[in-house]
Formats: sequence, structure tokens, C-alpha cells
Amino acid sequence: MKVIELLKLNRDLLTFCRSAGIRLDDVRYIELYNEYSRLLAEGEKITYIVATLADKYGVCERTVYGLIRRLKAECNVLAV
Repeated sequence: MKVIELLKLNRDLLTFCRSAGIRLDDVRYIELYNEYSRLLAEGEKITYIVATLADKYGVCERTVYGLIRRLKAECNVLAV
């Protein structure tokens, strides 16, 4: 399958995601956010969680804070 075929097949979904303010590159951080939520529910401190996830996923702590803020934000569906 060619890239253009895949884009055409998912055009509506991709357009909706872009309009809602979703960065498609963030799909690779879904597990990071799941682990953040789990550790937070277990009572771990945010600083510890961020340091642990930054080390595990090979990103800086500032990136983890940004990802968490972005992934837990409400979608901008009114813009659609």
C-alpha cells in the first residue's frame, strides 16, 4: 500500500483529528500517558512519575510535562 492510499483511506479521520487540535505524532505516547495515569492513581508524586517516564521513554522531563498537559486537554471539537 502506498502512503497516498493510506491517507485517502483515512482522510476524514485525519482531518477531524487535525481540526480538533490533535497531533498525530502523539500516538506513540499513549502508553506513556497510561502509565502516568496509573502511577498517579497509585499515589506516586508527579515529579517521580515524570522522571521515571522520561528515563523509560528516552525523552526529557520537560517533554513529559508537555505531553501530559497536551494529552489530558479537552479536544477543540467546536472548531470542527
